[in-house]
Amino acid sequence: MAQVKALVLRAAGINCDMETVHAFELAGAQTQAIHVNAIIENKSVLEQFQIIVFPGGFSYGDDVAAGKILSNQIIHHLCEPLKKFIDDGKLILGICNGFQVLVKTGLLPGLDPLGKQQSVTISYNDSGKFEDRWVYLAPQTDRCVFIEPGRQIYLPIAHGEGKVLTKDQATLEKLKSDGHIAFKYVDADGNEGSFPINPNGSTESIAGLCDTTGRVMGLMPHPERFVRGTQHPRWTRLKGKAGNDGMTIFDNAVKYIRQNF
Repeated sequence: MAQVKALVLRAAGINCDMETVHAFELAGAQTQAIHVNAIIENKSVLEQFQIIVFPGGFSYGDDVAAGKILSNQIIHHLCEPLKKFIDDGKLILGICNGFQVLVKTGLLPGLDPLGKQQSVTISYNDSGKFEDRWVYLAPQTDRCVFIEPGRQIYLPIAHGEGKVLTKDQATLEKLKSDGHIAFKYVDADGNEGSFPINPNGSTESIAGLCDTTGRVMGLMPHPERFVRGTQHPRWTRLKGKAGNDGMTIFDNAVKYIRQNF
């Protein structure tokens, strides 16, 4: 295809949209940030894009619960267009608040009908406070198109509600057996652990989820905040070896679209 096109969704309170636009542009996608109200008014706009991103921030001030108001907008106005978007083989990514939105719509992990009772949710950190730190992430599936299998990455988090919870043990087992867990929080050696390795107390150290197609993924850490080596907290000590782990998410998405459209 001639050009990969990504849409970054905007709404009141979202504050990571421009960083996300920049990350996808670095990956080679033509990227636009468009307000959700404009999409609701003209749903055909979605047909121009192959990737939709729900970026981080505090949509609508996180009133009621993190991501809840924006998720209600999606459920009541964009449910069918987004289902078609997925059925057409396209990609959806949710980052931090965007992950919370995808879970509360039911798009992730995709176990329940959209807008119905959730079997998975995201709640307050066990620490009882906003956590702003860097974490290691280990991939847990090889079917998610955003992930480079076997590659542990290092990304920053910034959230007060990041604890992934399941309705019951059966739901958790389904997430594990069906490959819905995209990333887990680990230490530098790849081992799970308690706080601060798992910064929010998330069940089974879950940091991200994907749906059954592997083309819808959400994660709490911010890949758009580590697309250049100088964004690493120890870049001066690493002397040019800091990398840019966040770019793996965006590069893989663009690569997938180029190979499949």
